[in-house]
This record gives sequence, structure tokens and C-alpha cells, in this order.
Amino acid sequence: MKAAVVSKEKTVSIVDKQLRPLKYGEALVEMEYCGVCHTDLHVKNGDFGDATGITLGHEGVGKVIETGEGVTNIKVGDRVAIPWLYESCGHCEYCTTGRETLCRDVKNAGYTVDGAMAEQAIVAANYVVKVPDNVDPAAATSITCAGVTTYKAVKVSKVRPGQWIGVFGIGGLGNLAVQYAKNVFGAKVIAFDINDDKLAFAREVGADATVNTLNEKPKEKAFEITGGKGLDAVVITAVAKTAFNQAVDVVKAGARVVAVGLPVDKMELDIPRLVLDGIEVVGSLVGTRQDLKEAFQFAAEGKVVPKVTLRKLEEINDIMEEMEQGKFTGRMVIDFTK
Repeated sequence: MKAAVVSKEKTVSIVDKQLRPLKYGEALVEMEYCGVCHTDLHVKNGDFGDATGITLGHEGVGKVIETGEGVTNIKVGDRVAIPWLYESCGHCEYCTTGRETLCRDVKNAGYTVDGAMAEQAIVAANYVVKVPDNVDPAAATSITCAGVTTYKAVKVSKVRPGQWIGVFGIGGLGNLAVQYAKNVFGAKVIAFDINDDKLAFAREVGADATVNTLNEKPKEKAFEITGGKGLDAVVITAVAKTAFNQAVDVVKAGARVVAVGLPVDKMELDIPRLVLDGIEVVGSLVGTRQDLKEAFQFAAEGKVVPKVTLRKLEEINDIMEEMEQGKFTGRMVIDFTK
């Protein structure tokens, strides 16, 4: 089968890969679609460590074609999503308290184990999530990572209906963060980006206001828009250090800043302001299986509509280059159905 594999040259090679037989608790999935995430770019570049030989992909959607011994939660013919959380230990303090993504023995699809950017993939059956019938399978790829990640991040922000939340970075994650914040949590949203096309897209999907941080001062604009109060919460999906520093500037006292993007930099923090204004800065890592089920449900209700563009597997290195250059809005999705 064809698979997109990380090579030593920090590129992606399309290779013919042979799958091993299924083990207890595993299933085989025939891939239909797989989204391309910025994390795939980090893995390809070796930012998190050497992943040479690993099949990329953690936004996979496909149908189960075979189940191994002990599999009871899914059956042949089910459409399932293959997320970043490939498998956790199931018994540590994180797994038993609803924080399974923090498990110290976690396995991640497309990073520590082979992922979904292939014609077929082996999965840990207990960790895949069924895709609702009325959710388009290509669009479902975005919910599988970008959607559940931003849904969880907005939950973590503790924003309440009618409050102001900022979203920094309106890419594949940010546009969904706007939609979840607006349509699910009932918040008012300011979108921050350096690209006018992406900001226009943010307005299309529900942002109440937009700020171009290249030619506008984000702090001044945020306080102007909110009547001098500042934002109640911020979610940062951008992958630039500047956005993280700006995010702390635009919030009010007692606000929460949620870090989601993964720039390979350190954040600068005004410690006296954090202490005196009681500002919280927290990280939010993807979401649990339950979070993904909830994120899918809101998509099934039409409250969140991902923007996806179908591409060929052979275009993967072009997609990575375009992603680095910020050339597209929404999500690029590999189509395995043709």
C-alpha cells in the first residue's frame, strides 16, 4: 500500500509499505481521507525528535475492513476517525481522571506510531471514534484534530456566553475555534491574524471583529472593541512567538490565555502583570475520546463547518511547503477515494 513516510532529508516520501497482521484489540481501516496538520510539518522537520520511517497523519477517516480478536466496540463497515491520541495506558493518574492525552506512555498517530496518511492503517480499536453518518467524511478529518483541539481549548478557556474571546491565528485550527466559540459557547469573538484573506474568512464563519496584527496594534484594538475592558479569554492557534506575547497584552484582569499552537520558541511573560492581574496561562493538548465525540456532534448539528480542499497523496511535499508559507485557509485533505 502507498504511505507518506518521514525521510531522513526532512521531506516526505511516498513508499510501498507492508502492514503486519493484526494483534489483539486492533482493527484495519481502509482510508478515505486524511487531513494535513501543522503538527505533521513539525514531525517531518524533526522538531519533536527523529521520526524517520514513520507514516504521517492523525486526521484520518476511513472504514473498518477487518477486526482482530477482542474487538467489540466497532465492526466491519463502520466509519471511524483516527486521531492524534492513538492509545494511552488506561490506568495511570491521567487516564483515570479524564486527562488521557497527558498519559506519560501515550502513543501518537503519525509521530510515535504509524499514522493515517496511507491507503490502510492499523488502529487500536478502543481509541478510534465513530464518525456520525451525517458528517461529510472529508470534513470530518478536520474535526478529528483541528476541531477537537479547538473545541477543547475553548472549553479550557472557561469563556461564558456573551463574553469576549480572542483567537490568534486563523488557519486550519483558528477558523474552527471561531466557530466553536461563537456557535457552541455563545461567546463574542475577535480574530487576530496577519493575513487579510484569513481575517475575511474569520468574518465569514462568525467572528464579530478582526484585527490585522501587522498594521494594527492588537492591544489598542482589543480594548477599543470591548469598550476599554479587554478580552475575557484568548485561544492561540498561531505558530509564531509574537502571537503568544500579544495574547497576554489583549486580555483583562482575571482572564485565561490558552496556548494551542506549537512554535519552537519560548514565550515572554510580564510576571508582575500575571501576578497583579491574576492572568492564567495554560496549555491545551488536543482532546480526549469524549471530547471528540462531542466535537463531532456539534458538526453533525451544523454548528461547525470545516473548510477543506482535496489533494492527492503525491502532493504532500507541496502541501507542506504551502503550509509553511501560509498560502491557504482551511485544511488540505488527502483523498484516498480516487
